[in-house]
Amino acid sequence: MAKLLLVDDDPSVLDALDLAFGDAGHLTERASDGRAALARLRAEPFDLVVSDVNMPHLDGYALCRRLREGGMALPILLLTGRDNEVDEALGLDLGADDYLTKPFSVRILVARVEALLRRDRLRADKERATAEVRAGHLAIDTDRLRATYRSVELTLTVTELRVLEAFAKNPGTVLGRARLLDIVRGDESVVGERLIDTYVKRLRRKLDEIEPGFDRIETVIGAGYKWRS
Repeated sequence: MAKLLLVDDDPSVLDALDLAFGDAGHLTERASDGRAALARLRAEPFDLVVSDVNMPHLDGYALCRRLREGGMALPILLLTGRDNEVDEALGLDLGADDYLTKPFSVRILVARVEALLRRDRLRADKERATAEVRAGHLAIDTDRLRATYRSVELTLTVTELRVLEAFAKNPGTVLGRARLLDIVRGDESVVGERLIDTYVKRLRRKLDEIEPGFDRIETVIGAGYKWRS
């Protein structure tokens, strides 16, 4: 189920779209023009926008442009009464994801919207997967600065998280203190290579609380540390 914003200055069109998308299992909200739609989209989250092109105050093209300029990446499908190739190109160039000419089949519109929603979910899943680093039982969400080990969340400082992320991204690779220092240098509390030893000691202690006898972070004498894969 998705939350859709339907934008059109014709109430009868909105009624038909409400019914069609409701039957398809989606929630819908309405806006009578682009200006009202923009205000709604800035105030609350939606999964997709279906918008007419020809509307007063702010047309569909301008709405699309404003949303993209504002960084909103949700899918947009434009509806128009003009069967014109130039109009279609303009809409897509402004950031619309799809385009349908009136009169249209409601079944086709619903199918197009379902396709856009599937594509958007795949994109979001890919982005989440890219943001997650895994090494065995260790999982790090780099966007949320969150790490778990054996599904137990770890309480870490930013520097500890960066050290752990470096191990997770390079399993089996020996990481010297200087290299680890370069990775975490954004934290001003790190002032010398030997402080890396302190962070590793803290990480081992926290991981040992979850897995007694934890030994994944191995000391390589004279070289540094590595995460045993």
